[in-house]
Amino acid sequence: MPSAPAVPTTTATEGALPLPTVPLGLPTPTPVATDPVTGLPIAVAPHYVLPVGSRRPLNRVGIVPGNEKMLEPRAFGGADGRYIEALMRSTRAPIASRWVSIAMRRMLVQPLDTPAHVNGADFAAERAWLLLRMGESVAARAIAQSVDTDNYTPKLYEVALQAGLATGDPAALCPLTTGAAKISTEHAWPLLRAMCVSLTNTPSAARPLMNDAKKLASGIDLQLAQKLIGRGSLRQDVTIEWSNVPSLNIWRYGLATAAGEVIPDELINGLGRQVLYWQALSPQIDPVRRAPYADAAAEQGVLSNLALVDLYGQVDASEDQSSAANGVAADLRTAYAAPTRDARLDAMRSLWRVPDKVPAPYARLILTARAAARIPVAQNTANSDELVASMISAGLDRTASRWKELSGRGSLGWALIALADPDSSQRYGSGDVGALAGGGERAKMFAAGLAGLGRLDPSVATSNGIDVDQNNSWTRAIERAAAERRPGEVLVLAGVGMQTQSWQGVSPTALYHVVNALRVVGLGGMARMVAAEAVTRT
Repeated sequence: MPSAPAVPTTTATEGALPLPTVPLGLPTPTPVATDPVTGLPIAVAPHYVLPVGSRRPLNRVGIVPGNEKMLEPRAFGGADGRYIEALMRSTRAPIASRWVSIAMRRMLVQPLDTPAHVNGADFAAERAWLLLRMGESVAARAIAQSVDTDNYTPKLYEVALQAGLATGDPAALCPLTTGAAKISTEHAWPLLRAMCVSLTNTPSAARPLMNDAKKLASGIDLQLAQKLIGRGSLRQDVTIEWSNVPSLNIWRYGLATAAGEVIPDELINGLGRQVLYWQALSPQIDPVRRAPYADAAAEQGVLSNLALVDLYGQVDASEDQSSAANGVAADLRTAYAAPTRDARLDAMRSLWRVPDKVPAPYARLILTARAAARIPVAQNTANSDELVASMISAGLDRTASRWKELSGRGSLGWALIALADPDSSQRYGSGDVGALAGGGERAKMFAAGLAGLGRLDPSVATSNGIDVDQNNSWTRAIERAAAERRPGEVLVLAGVGMQTQSWQGVSPTALYHVVNALRVVGLGGMARMVAAEAVTRT
């Protein structure tokens, strides 16, 4: 069980993909004397002031996430913001649980009151930085952009740069280039300034800036910048050669994505898993190429069932019909649209029964969730366990619960409904835990989930090897946050407790404490999904 981390001494961007390497010993370039867009001296360039009613305060930062809103703005209560920042900064993503990741994303993007003792812009930067490490590039960019530019801090400039490049959208950074030049020493900003000016149809202003930028970068880093600038007012093109590029960094990734360049697989594979999720979210990348990354992103919670189905719909409609993704898309079309129930089930079985060939097998359950929901409840339906697991993987708990009477005691489907049914008030006992087919670690996860949900006496969980009374810094922290009704802090600590890349690294004891804390702070629906996911994936 992890201990609550101490406040790290590293910077907020430790673990980031490195920014462009530049020659050592070069002097810092002198500031541009005039604004390249207006031609006026920067000191007297017009300053546009937002009306008071349009300014966004720093005491509450976030975006309105529509139906994803799950917490009130005071989600952190009276917690010390420095402690919350330290927890977020030291969390190693990705998180094992799809549903904990989803809950964390929903919390991190919504409007939240800035906790005590931290600056609102810096706290937004910490939120965006954690989202980036989780693979949530679009959400990270949105949070960075939810702060007015005149309130940016050095930390937020740094994270916003990473977020803009992670989404393959350097143009989103154009409003920041002037302010960043005043307080940031990062060499990427002069290059971005040249690119942004090239988009204004003023090549005479772009050329001198580009000449200055050549002092800061060379090779592939400069070529990618020149390629994007050439697409602007300079009307030039640059051929990119990857053969001599030893590694990929965030600059190369972001500009190549923006330029529509196909990055070689060997360079992508040398990066962290979050980059795969960034690619799954990038509309600039061909759907067939995105599909393998999308499966992994769905397992992680970055893509929903609807987004994954939509992507495979694009694959099915693409001109390239020779890839493995096209076979998946064809089976998925049959699973939804075949005229008979048996044909739809056969297509779903084809998608489910290839775990040794699929790097993200749980994604296949997510992919078929709504197709599974269309199967009529019938006594003789084969694969009812998989149908129930598929529906619950996408949060279709009430639909899955229709199978309750037809799922035999001890089956996987029965266990998942026992955990996920939102209307259940049933209590379970040691005999129910022992009845679960296969026993072993799955039975322990089942007991931990039931106990955390308050559907099993904790003593039964204890008799199954789950230490519900475990006392260490992490359990004390999450129990205290739950008792004091701080759901934001509970979610961050849940991520701390599940910061491992697979379920094999999550103990039943950790699951119990996460599920119990989520339930106590009013996130019972999320608690049920996490418990069911644990049993499905163990």
